[in-house]
Amino acid sequence: MKKDIKILSSYYPEVDISGYTSVDGTIEFYARINSIIDETMTVLDFGAGRAAWNEDDPCAYRKSLRNMKSKVKKVVGCDVDEAIYQNNSVDEQVIIEIGKKLPFENEQFDLIICDYTFEHVANPDEVSEEFSRILKPGGWICARTPNKYSYISILTRLIKNSFHTNILKYAQPDRKEIDVFPTTFKLNTIRHISRYFDKNNFTNLTYRYEAEPSYYFNNKFIFFIMMALNKLSPSVMKSNLFIFLKKK
Repeated sequence: MKKDIKILSSYYPEVDISGYTSVDGTIEFYARINSIIDETMTVLDFGAGRAAWNEDDPCAYRKSLRNMKSKVKKVVGCDVDEAIYQNNSVDEQVIIEIGKKLPFENEQFDLIICDYTFEHVANPDEVSEEFSRILKPGGWICARTPNKYSYISILTRLIKNSFHTNILKYAQPDRKEIDVFPTTFKLNTIRHISRYFDKNNFTNLTYRYEAEPSYYFNNKFIFFIMMALNKLSPSVMKSNLFIFLKKK
Protein backbone atom coordinates (compact mmCIF):
# COMPACT_ATOMS: atom_id res chain seq x y z
CA MET A 1 0.00 0.00 0.00
CA LYS A 2 1.26 3.46 -0.90
CA LYS A 3 2.02 5.94 1.84
CA ASP A 4 2.41 9.72 1.64
CA ILE A 5 6.15 10.15 1.09
CA LYS A 6 6.09 13.81 2.18
CA ILE A 7 4.55 12.90 5.54
CA LEU A 8 6.95 10.00 6.05
CA SER A 9 10.03 12.06 5.18
CA SER A 10 8.95 14.77 7.65
CA TYR A 11 9.59 12.33 10.49
CA TYR A 12 11.92 9.87 8.77
CA PRO A 13 14.36 11.83 6.55
CA GLU A 14 16.01 8.55 5.47
CA VAL A 15 12.96 7.95 3.25
CA ASP A 16 14.44 10.41 0.76
CA ILE A 17 17.51 8.18 0.40
CA SER A 18 15.84 4.97 -0.68
CA GLY A 19 12.08 5.16 -0.22
CA TYR A 20 11.64 3.41 3.14
CA THR A 21 11.95 4.23 6.84
CA SER A 22 14.47 2.80 9.28
CA VAL A 23 11.59 0.96 11.00
CA ASP A 24 9.86 -0.34 7.87
CA GLY A 25 8.03 -3.53 8.91
CA THR A 26 8.07 -5.07 5.44
CA ILE A 27 11.84 -4.63 5.18
CA GLU A 28 12.33 -6.17 8.64
CA PHE A 29 10.01 -9.12 8.01
CA TYR A 30 11.23 -10.06 4.54
CA ALA A 31 14.89 -9.48 5.38
CA ARG A 32 14.49 -12.20 8.01
CA ILE A 33 12.90 -14.51 5.45
CA ASN A 34 15.66 -13.80 2.94
CA SER A 35 18.21 -14.84 5.55
CA ILE A 36 16.50 -18.26 5.81
CA ILE A 37 15.76 -19.22 2.20
CA ASP A 38 17.96 -20.86 -0.40
CA GLU A 39 17.60 -22.02 -4.01
CA THR A 40 16.57 -25.58 -3.03
CA MET A 41 13.42 -24.60 -1.15
CA THR A 42 9.76 -24.98 -2.08
CA VAL A 43 7.78 -22.11 -0.54
CA LEU A 44 4.05 -21.70 0.12
CA ASP A 45 2.61 -18.19 0.22
CA PHE A 46 -0.57 -18.79 2.24
CA GLY A 47 -3.22 -16.13 1.67
CA ALA A 48 -1.15 -14.67 -1.16
CA GLY A 49 -4.01 -12.73 -2.76
CA ARG A 50 -3.28 -10.81 -5.93
CA ALA A 51 0.10 -9.48 -4.71
CA ALA A 52 -0.93 -5.85 -5.12
CA TRP A 53 2.50 -4.82 -3.82
CA ASN A 54 4.07 -6.09 -7.04
CA GLU A 55 2.40 -3.27 -8.95
CA ASP A 56 1.70 -0.62 -6.32
CA ASP A 57 4.87 -0.46 -4.21
CA PRO A 58 7.14 2.36 -5.46
CA CYS A 59 10.15 1.06 -3.52
CA ALA A 60 12.20 -1.28 -5.73
CA TYR A 61 14.29 -2.61 -2.83
CA ARG A 62 11.24 -3.54 -0.77
CA LYS A 63 9.71 -5.29 -3.78
CA SER A 64 12.91 -7.22 -4.41
CA LEU A 65 12.89 -8.53 -0.83
CA ARG A 66 9.30 -9.72 -1.16
CA ASN A 67 9.83 -11.48 -4.47
CA MET A 68 10.81 -15.09 -3.80
CA LYS A 69 10.53 -16.47 -7.35
CA SER A 70 14.14 -16.02 -8.39
CA LYS A 71 15.53 -17.08 -5.01
CA VAL A 72 13.95 -20.49 -4.36
CA LYS A 73 13.11 -23.63 -6.33
CA LYS A 74 9.35 -22.96 -6.45
CA VAL A 75 6.76 -20.61 -4.96
CA VAL A 76 3.16 -21.78 -4.64
CA GLY A 77 0.52 -19.17 -3.81
CA CYS A 78 -2.84 -20.15 -2.33
CA ASP A 79 -5.95 -18.24 -1.32
CA VAL A 80 -9.69 -18.68 -0.81
CA ASP A 81 -10.28 -15.84 -3.30
CA GLU A 82 -9.93 -16.13 -7.07
CA ALA A 83 -7.82 -12.98 -6.95
CA ILE A 84 -4.93 -15.44 -6.54
CA TYR A 85 -5.05 -15.99 -10.31
CA GLN A 86 -3.90 -12.37 -10.75
CA ASN A 87 -0.79 -13.05 -8.68
CA ASN A 88 2.32 -13.09 -10.87
CA SER A 89 4.77 -13.26 -7.97
CA VAL A 90 4.30 -17.04 -7.63
CA ASP A 91 4.99 -20.00 -9.90
CA GLU A 92 1.68 -21.73 -9.19
CA GLN A 93 -1.71 -20.43 -8.04
CA VAL A 94 -4.05 -22.65 -5.99
CA ILE A 95 -7.58 -22.03 -4.69
CA ILE A 96 -8.24 -23.44 -1.21
CA GLU A 97 -11.51 -23.93 0.68
CA ILE A 98 -12.15 -22.99 4.30
CA GLY A 99 -12.76 -26.06 6.44
CA LYS A 100 -11.14 -28.46 3.97
CA LYS A 101 -7.66 -29.94 3.98
CA LEU A 102 -5.06 -28.04 2.01
CA PRO A 103 -4.50 -29.63 -1.43
CA PHE A 104 -0.83 -30.38 -0.78
CA GLU A 105 1.24 -33.45 0.04
CA ASN A 106 2.64 -34.23 3.49
CA GLU A 107 5.96 -32.45 4.14
CA GLN A 108 5.83 -30.70 0.76
CA PHE A 109 7.12 -27.26 1.80
CA ASP A 110 10.33 -25.94 3.32
CA LEU A 111 8.81 -22.61 4.28
CA ILE A 112 5.32 -21.10 4.64
CA ILE A 113 4.79 -17.35 4.41
CA CYS A 114 1.62 -15.79 5.88
CA ASP A 115 1.72 -12.02 5.43
CA TYR A 116 -1.22 -10.34 7.18
CA THR A 117 -3.29 -13.52 6.96
CA PHE A 118 -3.53 -14.89 10.51
CA GLU A 119 -5.97 -12.12 11.53
CA HIS A 120 -8.46 -13.55 9.01
CA VAL A 121 -8.18 -17.18 10.13
CA ALA A 122 -11.44 -18.40 11.69
CA ASN A 123 -10.28 -22.00 12.23
CA PRO A 124 -6.81 -21.80 13.82
CA ASP A 125 -6.82 -25.40 15.05
CA GLU A 126 -7.37 -26.73 11.53
CA VAL A 127 -4.88 -24.34 9.94
CA SER A 128 -2.15 -25.17 12.45
CA GLU A 129 -2.69 -28.91 11.95
CA GLU A 130 -2.48 -28.53 8.18
CA PHE A 131 0.64 -26.38 8.42
CA SER A 132 2.26 -29.06 10.57
CA ARG A 133 1.29 -31.71 8.03
CA ILE A 134 2.58 -29.98 4.87
CA LEU A 135 5.77 -28.54 6.41
CA LYS A 136 9.01 -30.50 6.33
CA PRO A 137 10.95 -31.13 9.57
CA GLY A 138 13.30 -28.20 9.99
CA GLY A 139 10.98 -26.02 7.89
CA TRP A 140 9.77 -22.54 8.82
CA ILE A 141 6.45 -20.76 9.26
CA CYS A 142 6.99 -17.02 8.81
CA ALA A 143 3.96 -14.86 9.58
CA ARG A 144 3.31 -11.16 10.04
CA THR A 145 0.02 -10.19 11.65
CA PRO A 146 -1.51 -7.40 13.76
CA ASN A 147 -1.15 -7.85 17.51
CA LYS A 148 -4.61 -8.39 19.01
CA TYR A 149 -3.73 -6.07 21.90
CA SER A 150 -2.56 -3.08 19.85
CA TYR A 151 -4.84 -0.04 19.96
CA ILE A 152 -5.60 -0.33 16.22
CA SER A 153 -6.63 -3.97 16.62
CA ILE A 154 -8.78 -3.12 19.64
CA LEU A 155 -10.58 -0.44 17.64
CA THR A 156 -10.92 -2.82 14.68
CA ARG A 157 -12.61 -5.43 16.87
CA LEU A 158 -15.06 -2.83 18.19
CA ILE A 159 -16.20 -2.03 14.64
CA LYS A 160 -18.31 -4.48 12.64
CA ASN A 161 -16.55 -6.12 9.71
CA SER A 162 -19.19 -4.73 7.35
CA PHE A 163 -18.01 -1.18 8.16
CA HIS A 164 -14.28 -1.83 7.64
CA THR A 165 -14.25 -1.06 3.92
CA ASN A 166 -15.86 2.36 4.36
CA ILE A 167 -13.54 3.33 7.22
CA LEU A 168 -10.42 2.19 5.36
CA LYS A 169 -11.35 4.46 2.45
CA TYR A 170 -10.36 7.31 4.76
CA ALA A 171 -7.77 5.68 7.04
CA GLN A 172 -5.85 4.12 4.11
CA PRO A 173 -7.09 5.96 0.99
CA ASP A 174 -4.89 3.94 -1.41
CA ARG A 175 -6.20 0.58 -0.24
CA LYS A 176 -8.64 -1.02 -2.67
CA GLU A 177 -11.89 -2.72 -1.65
CA ILE A 178 -10.72 -5.98 -3.25
CA ASP A 179 -7.95 -6.13 -0.63
CA VAL A 180 -10.22 -5.81 2.45
CA PHE A 181 -11.31 -9.01 4.21
CA PRO A 182 -13.19 -9.86 7.44
CA THR A 183 -11.04 -10.20 10.56
CA THR A 184 -11.39 -12.69 13.41
CA PHE A 185 -8.24 -12.21 15.57
CA LYS A 186 -8.13 -15.84 16.70
CA LEU A 187 -4.43 -16.29 15.95
CA ASN A 188 -3.03 -12.92 16.94
CA THR A 189 -1.38 -13.15 20.35
CA ILE A 190 1.81 -14.78 21.54
CA ARG A 191 -0.39 -17.00 23.69
CA HIS A 192 -2.41 -18.09 20.63
CA ILE A 193 0.77 -18.92 18.72
CA SER A 194 2.13 -20.99 21.61
CA ARG A 195 -1.19 -22.80 21.94
CA TYR A 196 -1.67 -23.80 18.30
CA PHE A 197 2.02 -24.36 17.53
CA ASP A 198 3.13 -26.05 20.73
CA LYS A 199 6.71 -26.31 21.93
CA ASN A 200 6.81 -30.07 21.44
CA ASN A 201 6.60 -29.59 17.68
CA PHE A 202 7.92 -26.07 17.05
CA THR A 203 10.65 -23.74 18.20
CA ASN A 204 8.82 -20.44 18.70
CA LEU A 205 10.84 -17.29 17.89
CA THR A 206 7.94 -14.81 17.75
CA TYR A 207 8.57 -11.15 18.57
CA ARG A 208 6.58 -7.90 18.63
CA TYR A 209 7.42 -5.10 16.23
CA GLU A 210 6.47 -1.45 15.83
CA ALA A 211 6.84 0.13 12.39
CA GLU A 212 5.77 3.62 11.34
CA PRO A 213 1.99 4.25 11.58
CA SER A 214 -0.14 2.78 8.80
CA TYR A 215 -3.54 4.30 9.64
CA TYR A 216 -3.36 8.09 9.61
CA PHE A 217 -5.81 9.28 6.92
CA ASN A 218 -2.85 10.73 4.99
CA ASN A 219 -2.83 13.55 7.54
CA LYS A 220 0.43 14.82 9.04
CA PHE A 221 -1.09 15.75 12.41
CA ILE A 222 -2.82 12.39 12.82
CA PHE A 223 0.45 10.70 11.84
CA PHE A 224 2.16 12.58 14.71
CA ILE A 225 -0.55 11.49 17.17
CA MET A 226 -0.19 7.87 16.04
CA MET A 227 3.58 8.04 16.47
CA ALA A 228 3.14 9.42 20.00
CA LEU A 229 0.69 6.63 20.87
CA ASN A 230 3.14 4.04 19.55
CA LYS A 231 5.93 5.39 21.72
CA LEU A 232 3.78 5.63 24.85
CA SER A 233 2.18 2.21 24.50
CA PRO A 234 3.68 -0.68 26.52
CA SER A 235 5.50 -3.39 24.59
CA VAL A 236 2.54 -5.78 24.89
CA MET A 237 0.58 -3.32 22.70
CA LYS A 238 3.06 -3.06 19.84
CA SER A 239 1.25 -3.12 16.51
CA ASN A 240 2.60 -6.30 14.96
CA LEU A 241 3.63 -9.84 15.74
CA PHE A 242 6.47 -11.24 13.62
CA ILE A 243 6.06 -14.98 13.95
CA PHE A 244 8.94 -17.35 13.15
CA LEU A 245 8.30 -20.99 13.95
CA LYS A 246 10.72 -23.80 13.14
CA LYS A 247 9.33 -27.32 12.96
CA LYS A 248 11.26 -29.85 15.02
